[in-house]
Amino acid sequence: MTFSLAIVGRPNVGKSTLFNRLVGKRLALVDDQPGVTRDLREGAARLGDLRFTVIDTAGLEEATDESLQGRMRKLTERAVDMADICLFMIDARTGVTPTDEVFADILRKRSKHVILAANKAEGSAADGGVIEAYGLGLGEPIRLSAEHGEGLNDLYSVLMPLADGFEERAKHDAPETDVAVDEEGDVDAPRVPTAKKPLQIAVVGRPNAGKSTLINKILGEERLLTGPEAGITRDAISLQIEWDGLHTRIFDTAGMRKKARVLEKLEKLSVGDGLRAVKFAEVVIVLLDAAIPFEQQDLRIADLAEREGRAVVVAVNKWDVEPEKQQKLRDLRESFERLLPQLRGTPMVTVSAKTGKGLDRLRAAVEKAHDVWNRRVSTAQLNRWLTGMLEQHPPPAPGGKRIKLRYMTQAKTRPPGFVVMCSHPDKLPESYTRYLVNGLRVDFDMPGTPIRLHMRSQNDKNPYKARKKAGPSALRKHLGKPGS
Repeated sequence: MTFSLAIVGRPNVGKSTLFNRLVGKRLALVDDQPGVTRDLREGAARLGDLRFTVIDTAGLEEATDESLQGRMRKLTERAVDMADICLFMIDARTGVTPTDEVFADILRKRSKHVILAANKAEGSAADGGVIEAYGLGLGEPIRLSAEHGEGLNDLYSVLMPLADGFEERAKHDAPETDVAVDEEGDVDAPRVPTAKKPLQIAVVGRPNAGKSTLINKILGEERLLTGPEAGITRDAISLQIEWDGLHTRIFDTAGMRKKARVLEKLEKLSVGDGLRAVKFAEVVIVLLDAAIPFEQQDLRIADLAEREGRAVVVAVNKWDVEPEKQQKLRDLRESFERLLPQLRGTPMVTVSAKTGKGLDRLRAAVEKAHDVWNRRVSTAQLNRWLTGMLEQHPPPAPGGKRIKLRYMTQAKTRPPGFVVMCSHPDKLPESYTRYLVNGLRVDFDMPGTPIRLHMRSQNDKNPYKARKKAGPSALRKHLGKPGS
């Protein structure tokens, strides 16, 4: 990326719509009501042959206190200081407001490069607002329609000369490197997270469990908006960091309440965004509040991660204020094993997002869960193990005919998936499959990770299985009459 572009402006002027247009995906939530965006969201933008980082920001409001709007404004001002270029958007149909004038004055002082854009400028109804924009003293406004993709050529023309300058500066400042790349690799070896392909982590949980506070503590800076209000986070924000040497991309998600309580359209969009983050993740951290752990919604969230085939780590937050620590931890482990047997052995880590205590143990648990998720067991080991399991507990014999388990192999990883060749797989009870899965967890040290075990008939590939045996009459018909 040659430069970074921050999109700033009042609430509901179309910043997130333009952000989605530039990144080519519906990453940011968009709704008619103002103030949807609260956190800073970064994306890889593409405009013609330009490649750059675009930052979507919260709407600027005249609040300087510690209220939610005040904290949102501080984050936006931080994005202005951090970005190379600021794109200041106004609503051309509304025209220039007193708030626009205040923030135009702020941007002139804080940013070296400010581009003025009049959005929603399609049609003659926006002409008056475009003319008013000249009075802001930020040069000629670009006439844009983020929703319809109009005016992007003009934006490209303004960005191109600035981008050339940033590219020359980047080449001049780039250090000389001598990196040796080993192109040979073991296909079956666990994937080692790198800066280009980091470990994908999603932090999920109920509202106000402390997800954003936890990620800020891992980052070592106040990057995400936090506060006592429940439901602050709306978008699933992804941040790429190096967590004590572990390259990760961590997703902060909106708090997930019970479906019956989710009535507003915006909250439904937020929860849907969080569910997509779970599907893209490799490891899911289910964050609990130590004061009210394992409510029905926590169990649903953990079960969702298991059904999606993701490695799961349970983190119990606000542990610094828990009075009976040892007894509470024993109760938590017992409850989890009983309520979610499909995730038996899942690592459970106690943390304090406020003080940072326990984050080293959380990082170690995440790394181990990822290694287990990628684990591969050789076929020879599996078949020796299967023989022992059969001797210890033979499969049932429905109708007096015993089911034979002949052969076992690992078909995939991420999560580990195994195939057992057997006779009459449809008659094998679910309890025996659970017996084998639990044995795999214990004997091959795969706690907590989802395990997929498929029973397959040995005769599946036999083309003559369903064909009836040919009798003498059928044989004569096939050969024809004598002399014909």
